Amino acid sequence: MCGIIGMIGNASVVPSILEGLRRLEYRGYDSAGVATLNHGCMDRRRAAGKIIRLEEELRKNPLDGNIGIGHTRWATHGAPNAINAHPHVSGPVSVVHNGIIENHKKLREELVSSGFTMETETDTEVVAHLVKHYHDEGLVPEEIMRAIIGRLSGAYALVIMMEDYPSVLMAARKSSPLAIGYGNDEMFVGSDALALAPMTRRISYLEDGDWAIIHKDSVVVYNSKNAQVERPVSLTEVSGALIGKGKYRHFMDKEIHEQPEVIGYTLSAFYDPNSSCMKMPEFAFDPVSLPKLTIIAAGTSYFAGMIAKYWFEGIARLPVEVDIASEFRYRNTVLPEGGASLFISQSGESLDTLMALRHAREKGQHIISLINVGESTIARESDVVLKTLAGPEISVASTKAFTTQLTVLLCLAVDWAQKRNFLNEKGALEIMQDLSRLPIAIADVLVSQNRWNACAHELAGAKDVIYLGRGLNFPTALEGALKLKELSYIHAEGYAAGEMKHGPIALLDEGMPVVMVAPYDKWFDKTASNVKEALARGGRVVLLSDREGIERLDDKPAWVFEMPKVNPMISPILYALPVQLLAYYTANEKGTDVDQPRNLAKSVTVE
Repeated sequence: MCGIIGMIGNASVVPSILEGLRRLEYRGYDSAGVATLNHGCMDRRRAAGKIIRLEEELRKNPLDGNIGIGHTRWATHGAPNAINAHPHVSGPVSVVHNGIIENHKKLREELVSSGFTMETETDTEVVAHLVKHYHDEGLVPEEIMRAIIGRLSGAYALVIMMEDYPSVLMAARKSSPLAIGYGNDEMFVGSDALALAPMTRRISYLEDGDWAIIHKDSVVVYNSKNAQVERPVSLTEVSGALIGKGKYRHFMDKEIHEQPEVIGYTLSAFYDPNSSCMKMPEFAFDPVSLPKLTIIAAGTSYFAGMIAKYWFEGIARLPVEVDIASEFRYRNTVLPEGGASLFISQSGESLDTLMALRHAREKGQHIISLINVGESTIARESDVVLKTLAGPEISVASTKAFTTQLTVLLCLAVDWAQKRNFLNEKGALEIMQDLSRLPIAIADVLVSQNRWNACAHELAGAKDVIYLGRGLNFPTALEGALKLKELSYIHAEGYAAGEMKHGPIALLDEGMPVVMVAPYDKWFDKTASNVKEALARGGRVVLLSDREGIERLDDKPAWVFEMPKVNPMISPILYALPVQLLAYYTANEKGTDVDQPRNLAKSVTVE
């Protein structure tokens, strides 16, 4: 979940390393650090907190050198302070690491018994000492890398620098991503292409188990069997420009307002309104004979999968199981021969999802991925890639990635429903035409922002909030609760509305906010009874519905937000907007860090 970067060239590397770290801060912002070699002498600077704190430290105590490594941390082992910040040093050795060394306790005991002193609480420190141990035995970089990789268990992306080898960076990856960048008489290594894009567009990706010896004009790559290999170099599509907020206060605000546009872009990639034809990639299987679809994801992407289950089962009549990525491979999962597994991930680097993908492949499943980053590890390891066109999503809390995921999933469900002869041309056209009009409906919601502020003011004072929804919008309620938790740190839970009386109703007391996601659909009358139950017990109901739904209620909730009328099939995409807005404005009321909430990171690359 951390971000790492290294660079070797002819000029000072610190400005470029800092630029890379700024672009990697979405991976973690508990602490940051830089180490360089200047005329063979190592020096480093570290700071607790965000990159700006490291920049302040560097202004007071500058660094120089033509080779260096940098790190931005999401804490796993050890408190998020300057002492535990990377790079970690052992004598002439400096190391940055993303991942978890699972056998660090055993290695720590061994190293301490050999005379090493541990200064931090991190698992990474053992790597630095282990490298020094082999260095002291007289091993050269290639031999050191072979030795340490044989000793480490867990997930890691490593970049190592040594005083005795001032023109060499050593790198390795296992289950955590790592890219090599090629410049003009300079080389780069980083967690992803985004970090390297300002310096170079020429990128190669290390595969799982690879390690590399990097000079300023060349790189030698070895695979997991220590055999020298070539990894293809390609031009990255990632822009080198650092994305700004424009007129918006936060990236999240900007990304919420980008949704009409990016949903339109994404839809155009999968549907041609002129010919009324779907534009799906070729699959190695026939969806007509597909026995089962398994959808695996985490967090917000998991809720997208839950909504998709309603679509695939409802209109394509395809059995669907939705599983949490971190649980999937630890169950004795039953996967039918010839089945397909669909993995949803914004970053395409979530380790839980990646490991689940590899498990499904071992079980003989066809692998489909739905991602927003086309050069990600999950994309590279998939048979078929469905790419959203959300563009870079900087805010940690996902908004536009979620709604574009839903757009693609509905397109795929309609396409397969037609192929499986459960949806005729007229029915498919109706859904797709309604989906094509969705950006206008979303824009209408975004126009009337002021009305959200007053409600958010009330939510900001709550200790607990309940979200309720039925059918297609039960997962929307779950997503709403997650967003509120992520951004405002208010305890919130989402429930299927029919389950309220089976336990959650005991939580209701005078003044507790209850957010009802309730478009007028076939479930509405039953949801209306839940509104009455909440009102009868003094709950402060926030109703999200269209005019027809609002008019059918006898008892009026405390807060009513009228939504545009849309096809019920499409409502989860539209109703994602109000739960995003409620969370955003509530967080503003509380003064929390909207774009970088505490303890979270955009890409989760540890289990």
